[in-house]
Formats: sequence, C-alpha cells, structure tokens
Amino acid sequence: MPDIRPTVGSGALVLNASYEPLCVVSVRRAAILVLSAKAVCVADGEGVLHSARHALPVPSVVRLTRFVRVPYRSHVGLSRRAIFARDGWRCAYCRGPAETIDHVFPRSRGGGHAWENVVAACAKCNHTKGDKTPAELGWRLHSAPAAPKGTAWRVLGHRAPDPRWAGWLDLPETEAA
Repeated sequence: MPDIRPTVGSGALVLNASYEPLCVVSVRRAAILVLSAKAVCVADGEGVLHSARHALPVPSVVRLTRFVRVPYRSHVGLSRRAIFARDGWRCAYCRGPAETIDHVFPRSRGGGHAWENVVAACAKCNHTKGDKTPAELGWRLHSAPAAPKGTAWRVLGHRAPDPRWAGWLDLPETEAA
C-alpha cells in the first residue's frame, strides 16, 4: 500500500466514464481507484506517492472505467459558507468584507430562509439594517441574490476549485486561477 500523506491540493476530481464531473474525493481514495483499475488518471497533481515497489504520480483528475448513473440533486444546499462563497466574501450592501449573513426581507416579517432572500453582509450594515428592508432604508443590493447554478456548484459546493479542474468544470478563468 502506498504511503499517502495529505498534499497541498489534497483532493481529486472524479469524472464519469463519459468525462462528466461526479465529485471530489481525497487523494488517497483516488489513488486506490487507480490502483484497483476502477479509474484511470487523467491529470497528475504535484508529487509522487511511493510504496515499497511502486511510484504513482499524485492524481488530480481521475476517470472511472465504467459508467455510473448518479441521480443529482436539482438544487445546491443553502449554508453559511456557500452564501459567502456565492457573494465573494463581500457585503451585498457596501461591498466591504462580509462577516455575517442577512435576510433581505427579515424573517420576523415573513421572509424565508432561501437563496433568494439571504446575502452576505458586514456587521455594520447588518446592524444598521436591523429589522427593515433595504427599500425602507433607501439601500440597493449590488446584485439580486439567487441560487447558484452550474456543474461546479453541484460538484464542488463551496470548495475552491483546483485550477487543473477548469477544463472539466467549465469554470471562468478568474475562478480557476
């Protein structure tokens, strides 16, 4: 068994036999898939995994040898970290560094906890806004909150993508770099 230690990019993208992105697994799991011939390495990462008899380049992207049919969730799960990632860790009101989340239409007034009603906010704006709507304060959102879409969000969630995965996840150049 190879000696597998966590590396800088300690994840590997798993592609279906049709090159469709499925998920992200640990480098250890990717190496086991390659060694058991359940997957082939498509792109190497940095470093080499060593055992007593073998040396295997660290896999960054692996493709399964057999097609796997996987039902996907049609939506991305709502979490604090995902809201920050969607909004670029910036306040939706002043574009300063975000520290909290805010419900655009307050929950105390019937607003829901959904992608379309939750934004990242700095503590100052969140405190100033309180139990009011942005319209009541004369504020505007820099962009309308919406649920994230795309393969990258479904596969990665809020995780930062490895730049070597850009070709398979259809990432814009600015996100991948």
